Amino acid sequence: MPDSRRRRAAARADGLTLDRDRIAPRRGWTRGRAAYIDPGVTYLGTSVQVAGLYPWVQAGGLPSQGIPIGPDLITHEMVCLDPPGWVGTLTTNPSCWLQGQPGAGKSALAKRLCLGLVGYGYQMICPGDVKAEYVDLVAALGGQVVRIGRGLDSINPLDSGPLGRRLAALPHPEAERVQAEINGRRTELLHALLATAAGLGRRPTAEESSALNSAVRLAATAAAPGDPVIPDVIRVLRDSPDEIRQRLITRDDTEYVAAVRSVIAALENLCDGPLSGLFDRPTSTPLDLERPALAIDLSALLSAGDHVVAAGLLATWAYSYASVDTARAFGLLPRPVVLPLDELWRALRAGPGMVNAMDAITRLNRSRGEVSLMITHSLQDLEALPTEEDRAKARGLMERCDITILAAMPVSELHRVSAQRPLTGAEVDLVTSWAAPTTTGVDGTAQVHPGRGKYLIKIGGRLGVPVRLQLTETERRLYDTDRAMRASRR
Repeated sequence: MPDSRRRRAAARADGLTLDRDRIAPRRGWTRGRAAYIDPGVTYLGTSVQVAGLYPWVQAGGLPSQGIPIGPDLITHEMVCLDPPGWVGTLTTNPSCWLQGQPGAGKSALAKRLCLGLVGYGYQMICPGDVKAEYVDLVAALGGQVVRIGRGLDSINPLDSGPLGRRLAALPHPEAERVQAEINGRRTELLHALLATAAGLGRRPTAEESSALNSAVRLAATAAAPGDPVIPDVIRVLRDSPDEIRQRLITRDDTEYVAAVRSVIAALENLCDGPLSGLFDRPTSTPLDLERPALAIDLSALLSAGDHVVAAGLLATWAYSYASVDTARAFGLLPRPVVLPLDELWRALRAGPGMVNAMDAITRLNRSRGEVSLMITHSLQDLEALPTEEDRAKARGLMERCDITILAAMPVSELHRVSAQRPLTGAEVDLVTSWAAPTTTGVDGTAQVHPGRGKYLIKIGGRLGVPVRLQLTETERRLYDTDRAMRASRR
């Protein structure tokens, strides 16, 4: 017997198998095993066509660039957001729309985005922080906090800002043009303030508007090189100068008083009562646009009523955004801007001036390099505006935000969202599940919203990416919005 056969026979007797025995002969084994397996045919198809054969198709994740948010709830990969960096690739507009129930963590995500963008060189500006939610973050970033209220800081709605401070250095023709621009902005803000409940409660008539325009121009000339205040405008109207009389074509004092009485009374209301000392004197603390973050804290006005908050929002928005706009025009703005617009419903209801301002921001922020974070609870907030023109402009705010971030909310609200940003049935079910209560809280312990920190990120028409926000210990301290509730329970 050959040595090879002898070794195989000995191995089989010992229960072993040699490697050579596992190699099939040329014609294959006689007991069913084949030496050749057909690899099959590869077919290619779209995800729609192949979904019936392989229904577990999932869209690719978002690019791993920008601001880290947390793990994907399905794949557990890290999810990042980069609103300005995705423009031109995934999006056409850097604005973000954040919507969800109270307590779901909308503000926490907005602050994470602001913190990340500041780290990337952006300047955070919160022009009307109604609930002082951004004050701690701004202070931690080394920013400036301006607190508006009685005995606190004041802002002059007629302040010319950086534009006025550079007026003296301009040649005469250019100075006249800039002065006309400043007076136009002052007049437009007064019109908006008069439209609030604190003023006339309506836009001024053509006759009242003509008198107001002239009074602002005359008050500015008398106050030069400084800035006029609202009492200066009232004084001009009360003095009944010939320029205003001629513009109104009034024959005697009775006609003049009838034409301007309502405007004078409304302007005096802005300087008296709950608004006294807030917007009727020079600006006490000018905005420092060199700081990495700015916030105008209006929380001291909440106890004075909604109409006072509305007037405060209009004044602070006009002042802060005019400062940014003019600084940018002169090349004095050192960095791009991120604007967290929290409590959007309250700002929009402040008056027609706010709707117009936000409409302009979302149309121009791509060319200006601005990132707007619009945060609200419900699309019904937009339908509560007084005129159809305002409601139409407000609906356009969401349509121009390519990035939609949805926190926990009921199915009825998601159907309203889906009318503007189509959602799949699975996406609706997922976001709705975050809104379902998990505990009753009958034991008296503090309950956390079951969907807190969970979001569905929609980029245009792509499938949504579910993510959980992971906060650091420092962020938990800076983003804490339940401090007052815990204090009241104690």
